[in-house]
Amino acid sequence: MIRIGIIGCGKIADQHAVQIRRIPGAEIAAVCDSEPLMARQMAERWNIKGSYTDSRQMLETSKLDVVHITTPPQSHFELGRLCLEAGTHVYIEKPFTLNVADAEALIGLAARMGLKLTAGHNAQFTHAMVRMRDLVAGGYLGGKPVHLESTYCYSLGDESYAKAMLGDTGHWVRALPGSLLQNIISHGISKIAEFLEGDEPLVMAHGFTSPMLTRIGQGDITDEVRVIIQGDGATTAYFTFSSQIGPTQHQFRIYGPRNSLIVDDDHQTLIKVRNDTYKSYLRYFVPPLEYAGQYIRNFGLNVGGFVRGNFHLPFDSGLKTLIESFYSTIEGGGPLPN
Repeated sequence: MIRIGIIGCGKIADQHAVQIRRIPGAEIAAVCDSEPLMARQMAERWNIKGSYTDSRQMLETSKLDVVHITTPPQSHFELGRLCLEAGTHVYIEKPFTLNVADAEALIGLAARMGLKLTAGHNAQFTHAMVRMRDLVAGGYLGGKPVHLESTYCYSLGDESYAKAMLGDTGHWVRALPGSLLQNIISHGISKIAEFLEGDEPLVMAHGFTSPMLTRIGQGDITDEVRVIIQGDGATTAYFTFSSQIGPTQHQFRIYGPRNSLIVDDDHQTLIKVRNDTYKSYLRYFVPPLEYAGQYIRNFGLNVGGFVRGNFHLPFDSGLKTLIESFYSTIEGGGPLPN
């Protein structure tokens, strides 16, 4: 049995609790929030024995194996350090920390302590992304990626989150050094970073405020970003973040020297783009038929996953896969999920 604690009892903590409860051998033993009511209500709703308002006290008394930090990012570094120094493995929601120096410090501390530490990039672990990664590892592209394209949209019409941020100039998202972008774009950027070589890519970025936000007096928020990236090797990438594209899209395209792949996270489809040639008019008939067949196969995979109870909303499924993989490395050793 692996004993888990959660620090931060807001909305995202509930999503963690749902997925942890789906993992055999995992028990949420304690929750903590600086606001007593938040800690108490979560403990009562999820039938969790330990309820705390002080993180240090929770760590000293609950005998935890791993702690999930689901607080606003401004507290991630200090809480992460506290948990590691207490001897627990740590899962930190994205954004991992506010800056590179803090991230490197936590990673170094975890290594010295012999503990596991991971960031909550659950969008990397949806069903479609896992299938894509397996194909790439198996050589489907025919070599190293030539080009990558990641599109990550966020609708500012989401009443449960965006409108609360827009209506509150003191909201924790707006207090981040990178505001809305720092809290969101890592999901889309992480897909690109995985396949770029080197740690110092060439980046050309342009960010601006959409006409919609300007019109409603929110011109201090950058909600549109276009980026061109080149790694140390020959691989290039485009990244697009938008609050205005309709419908919202969460797509990743990876182009190889022989074949390419397209992931649509919203619909959990993975499409293979093969380097096939056809004579004359066959090019207008055979590829569309082949793509139709792929969409039908994706439909079958999605139905099968749903029937087996292993198919929730895309990013919830990714969260479960990431957490389960992280726990496996804690119990059995081996590399962190990537």
